[in-house]
Amino acid sequence: MAGSLYVVATPIGNLEDLSPRAARVLAEVDLVLAEDTRRTRILMDRAGASTKLVSAHRHNEERRSGTVLQLLEQGRDVALVSDAGTPVVSDPGARLVAAAVAEGFTVVPIPGPSAVPAILSVSGLSADRFLFLGFPPRSGAARRATLARVAASEDPVVLFEAPFRIATLLDDLADACGRGRKAVVGRELTKLHEEVTHGTLAEVAAYYRTADARGEFVIVIEGGAPTDADDGLSERMASALAEALLERGEPVRSVAREVARRAGLPRNRAYELVQARAEARKEVT
Repeated sequence: MAGSLYVVATPIGNLEDLSPRAARVLAEVDLVLAEDTRRTRILMDRAGASTKLVSAHRHNEERRSGTVLQLLEQGRDVALVSDAGTPVVSDPGARLVAAAVAEGFTVVPIPGPSAVPAILSVSGLSADRFLFLGFPPRSGAARRATLARVAASEDPVVLFEAPFRIATLLDDLADACGRGRKAVVGRELTKLHEEVTHGTLAEVAAYYRTADARGEFVIVIEGGAPTDADDGLSERMASALAEALLERGEPVRSVAREVARRAGLPRNRAYELVQARAEARKEVT
């Protein structure tokens, strides 16, 4: 029989969050693929697993895929872990999983810790639906489009960010979404110095201009008001929607029709607004 690929979620900080099932799988498989073998070895030792570790990260994932497929063909089981949380979710692993699926091998999820549901659970915001955008682009049109997408979303949006960019991101979000939009910032979740900060975007941005910005960050931004065509959107929100649609490569006329429909704007005004955003994008790029 062919082997199976296990995609194993590992703790995002507190090692006690490793599930008994995950610990068993790590001990029973023939090989564990890890971003950082030294970091994962600490976890494996705690779980009492002596399984062989091999590195698998963004730079060698494609090369490792061939080796893993051979092992699976031989009937050997392999586990994939990331440094923290669930593999593939803003972490390596997608190429490897896709290769195993394409070859017909069984891929088994071993669920567990993730920063996304962790921060949503303590946000105080409804999380029946949400939008996860991972790490935002650092600059340029792609960053502006992401900020516009956050601003236009009616559902809460979850982002990751590096510590040395968190203050800038919060300031940019406040400018894009409005300084009164609610936000929750989680720092070092489940770790010794865990901190969860609630407030408006203006408040959390001001806090992190001077507060300790070490560690790993996850942010939830409250969704905007429903886009009721009768009430209409503010032109700022309409502009944000236009930016997001243009970034996807849609033509100006179709974007203008969508903005007019959702924002309740006259078609001529929507076209003027979208054309202005398109010209601004050309100047920047």
